[in-house]
Amino acid sequence: MRDDIGTGADTTYLQAGTPAYRRVSRILFIAGFSTFATLYCVQPLLPDFVREFGVSPAESSLSLSLTTGVLAVALLVAGAISDGIGRKPVMVTALLAAGILGIVGALMPDWNGFLAIRALEGLALSGLPAVAMAYVSEEVDPRSTGVAMGLYIGGTAIGGMSGRVLTAVVTDIGTWRLAVGVVGALAVAAALAVWLALPPSRHFVRRAAGMRALILAWRSLLTDAGLLGLFSLGFLLMGGFVTVFNYIGFRLSEPPFALRPAVVGAVFLVYSFGVVSSPLFGGWSGRFGSGRTLAAAVALMVCGLALLEVDSLFAIAPGIALFTFAFFGAHSTVSAWIGRRAAVARGQASSIYLFCYYLGSTLAGTLGGLFWHAYGWTGVAAFVALLLLAAVAVTIPLLRSR
Repeated sequence: MRDDIGTGADTTYLQAGTPAYRRVSRILFIAGFSTFATLYCVQPLLPDFVREFGVSPAESSLSLSLTTGVLAVALLVAGAISDGIGRKPVMVTALLAAGILGIVGALMPDWNGFLAIRALEGLALSGLPAVAMAYVSEEVDPRSTGVAMGLYIGGTAIGGMSGRVLTAVVTDIGTWRLAVGVVGALAVAAALAVWLALPPSRHFVRRAAGMRALILAWRSLLTDAGLLGLFSLGFLLMGGFVTVFNYIGFRLSEPPFALRPAVVGAVFLVYSFGVVSSPLFGGWSGRFGSGRTLAAAVALMVCGLALLEVDSLFAIAPGIALFTFAFFGAHSTVSAWIGRRAAVARGQASSIYLFCYYLGSTLAGTLGGLFWHAYGWTGVAAFVALLLLAAVAVTIPLLRSR
């Protein structure tokens, strides 16, 4: 695998430091923010759904899991659609549709109707993550791809955190319907920003759409050993990250800590570290190489996990901060690397990666619950350690094959 980046500059690409580059970075940050705010805004509203619709807590969680499940599957074809009609039109349509659906969902009177709207939002949102990654890979100068990708992923981190916080605050002031409607309106505004300010693609090459073309592209991508390694890292790293956040709250709410729910909920604020680490690691990947940067990120995740095993908040607090910082750095590094590795069908390559990413979230996050019930936090930490060891095993050949 070739990870080196040449020293020549092609002025047709967006160059770091130029006004166009800064504008694209801001717009992609906004797009990532809006996408993940829309996706995760319902998480703090689950108790409200239980009260208003008379559903069980498990049923209320469908408002999130149904959206992410549809998103994961739809990602497999969203990239192919963008390969056929272009990146920018798909991104604008995705955000606009998700925003309108969010506003409609806020007005939906019954639970089944609300779930149907949330499923459609997952379908709509599939048109942004992989397509945005492909746009960056095609339009930004290769030496600056890591930073641009990092800024987009930083936007997703802040969006995931802010979506939770915003809906909680607005619900306290008004109602959960108002909160969902506000998030929907923000998505519509983001669609307008992308439409008006994102430069049209200059390096996009239209590829034939259709099932035959899709199968041929998948065959090419899935027989590339380097890409398979990068895809598997999405599963392993996201699986470990979600597992930690799913069960660290249980650890902190029980003895010897017994923290209040509001304090435990504040743990999500560490998502803000993703805004710093994503572009930072992206810059390092351009300077030191993606392989070395990825290896450093995975090693830091291991160190952060080790600190979480200590029964002291003075170890756990920096541990979860380090773990989060390193995860978003690894995610941005792998995302940019895939764009460089997949010379063709970049939209589909990004889609496969994100499918593995969300599959890891779903499967590992759920399996981690079995370890929690059987062995407590030590079992969860051991499970995550196994995922990270597997990630190390995958990273080593990627590091060696340049």
